[in-house]
Amino acid sequence: MGVGGKFWDLLRPYGRQQGFDFLTNKRVAVDLSFWIVQHETALKGFVLKPHIRLTFFRTINLFSKFGAYPVFVVDGTPSPLKSQTRISRFFRSSGIDTPNLPAIKEGVSVERNKLFSEWVAECVELLQLLGIPVLKAKGEAEALCAQLNSEGYVDACITSDSDAFLFGAKCVIKGIKPNSREPFECYHMSDIEAGLGLRRKHLIAISLLVGNDYDSGGVLGIGVDKALRIVREFSDDEILERLHDIGKGLKPAVLGGTKPVDDGEESLSEMKKRSSHCSRCGHLGSKRSHFKSSCEHCGCDSGCIKKPSGFRCECSLCSMDRDLKEQKKTEDWWIKVCDKIARGPEFPNKDIIELYLSDGFTEDGSSMSWGTPDTEMLVDFMVFKLHWDPSYVRKMLLPMLSAIYLRERARNNSENPLLCDKYEFHSIKCIKTRYGHQFFVIRWRKPIYTSGFTHGEPEIVILEDELIEDEESGDPLDGLNEPQVQNENGDCFLLTDESIRLVQSAFPDETEHFLREKKLRELRKKNVSEELATPRPTTMGVQRSITDFYRSTKAAPAQSIDAGESSRVSSSAEKKRQATSTSSNLSKSVRRRLLFG
Repeated sequence: MGVGGKFWDLLRPYGRQQGFDFLTNKRVAVDLSFWIVQHETALKGFVLKPHIRLTFFRTINLFSKFGAYPVFVVDGTPSPLKSQTRISRFFRSSGIDTPNLPAIKEGVSVERNKLFSEWVAECVELLQLLGIPVLKAKGEAEALCAQLNSEGYVDACITSDSDAFLFGAKCVIKGIKPNSREPFECYHMSDIEAGLGLRRKHLIAISLLVGNDYDSGGVLGIGVDKALRIVREFSDDEILERLHDIGKGLKPAVLGGTKPVDDGEESLSEMKKRSSHCSRCGHLGSKRSHFKSSCEHCGCDSGCIKKPSGFRCECSLCSMDRDLKEQKKTEDWWIKVCDKIARGPEFPNKDIIELYLSDGFTEDGSSMSWGTPDTEMLVDFMVFKLHWDPSYVRKMLLPMLSAIYLRERARNNSENPLLCDKYEFHSIKCIKTRYGHQFFVIRWRKPIYTSGFTHGEPEIVILEDELIEDEESGDPLDGLNEPQVQNENGDCFLLTDESIRLVQSAFPDETEHFLREKKLRELRKKNVSEELATPRPTTMGVQRSITDFYRSTKAAPAQSIDAGESSRVSSSAEKKRQATSTSSNLSKSVRRRLLFG
C-alpha cells in the first residue's frame, strides 16, 4: 500500500517513461511480493501456478532482454505496527467497530497467509536455481530495496509501495507496461525534490498526516493536498520537530502570519474611515468631489467613470487591507489544522518515524552475486511444478544462457567456446525491431562431429539483411519469444534475439563484418534503384535523305514475295539499271523520272 490518500497522484507529474535500455548493465532490487500479488489474480484459473510462470518469464526477460542484474527481496517478519494496521483494516472492511482493538506485543506479528508464504517459497527456489540472488528483509521488502538503493548497491527498485521513498529510495520503478516502447514508469527522488520542493522527511511528515502502512488512519480531515500545504511551511530539518510541537498543542508561527502593528501607529480601520473611496469609480476620494471634477485616475471631463465589475483599488490602504485579510484567513486555517492534529492520540508516532529513518533492515548488499542456472535441476523443477516438457524448458531458458555466454565472452573470461556445450556462434542473420528497439538475430550452430571434422573458427555467413518488425509480441516481461529452430543441410541452428551492444562486445570482428556487408548491400540497392529511376535516352538516328527513305521503303516489300516474283522483279530492276547507265547523257529531270517513276 504505502502512503495513504492519493500520494501517487501527487508524484505522477514527476514520473518518467524510460525506454528498453534504461536498465542495461544496472542492478535492480525487486520486491518479489509485488510481482506475485500484481498478476496472481489476473492469471489465476488460466494457468497452473501463475506465480512460478510469471517469475520464470519475467526474470529471464529482465536479465536477457533488458540487460539488468536483478536481486530479489522477500518480506521478513512484519513490524507489530503493521500487524496492528492490518487487523484494523480487516475489521473496518468487515464493518466491525475498532475503537478498542488489543495492542499487539513486541515480537508478535501477523504473517501473511500460509498459501501466499508457499508461493513465495516456490519462487525463491526457482530464483536460486536460476542463479539470481535473493535477500530476506528484516521487515518490509520495500524497506530493504530502498536501503540497497540509497547505499548504492542497486540502481533502482521495482515496487509499487510508495513508502519506498520514505525508506530512502532514490529511484523507484512503479510499473512495467507491456507492449510499449517505453516500458518503465520511473520516479526519481531528485525530480520530486525539484518539482515539489519536498525531501525525505517532508514525505514522512505527509505519511503521518494522511496515513501509511503503520497507521492507516492518519489525521482525520487532512488529505494529501492539505498535508502538502502544511509541510511546505517548514524546512526538511525542522518539519518533524514542528509536528511534535503541534501534537502537544503548540501552534508554531508560519510564513505569512499576521504582522504585528506598532502601538504608536493608527489602526487600519481608523485610517480607512478618514480616507473614503468614491462609490462610483472606486478610487480614493469622495463621490461629491469626484462629481465636480474627475479624479486623476479616471481623467474624464464629464466626471468619473463607473467602476467595472470585479474592480480592485490598488492604493496602499486597499492593498494593505487585502493582505491583512488574507493573513487572517491563513491564520484561522492554520489554527484549525493545528487543533485537528493535536486531537489525535500521541501524534506523531515516534516509532513510525524511527522505523522510516532506520537503515538496519538486513545485512549489506556487498555479498550479492549472480551465478549460472542449474539447467538440469531447473528442468526437473519446472516439469514437476508446471508439467512442462523438458525440451520446452531448455528452449525458454536459452535467452538467459546466451546472455550469460555473451557477457562472459565480452569480459574475456569465457573458457568454453560453445554455448551450452553444444552450440557455436555461426552468424548474425539480421536486425530485428521490437517496440522501437533493435536487436541482432543470432544463428547458433550445433556442430556435427565426424572423423574428418576439425574444429576451427566458425564461418561467418552473412545472410540477406532483413529488418524485421516485431510489434505483435506479448508482454515483454510476462512472456518470451521462443528461440527458433532451423535445420539446414544436416546442421541444426538456433535463432535468438540479442543486444546489439552485447554482441558487438563479444564478437567485434563478426559484428563489424556484418555491418560492413549490410552497408554495401544498401549501397548496391540504392544504385540499382537510382539506375531504374533514371530515364533511358531514346535511340534516334540521324535524319536520312529523301532518297535513302524511298530506297528503304521500296526494298521492304521485296522480302515478302515468292521466288518467281523475285526473279521477275530482279530482271526488271536490271533492265532499269542498264537503261539508267546508258542514258547518263540525259537531263537530270529525265533521269529522276526514270529512277522513281
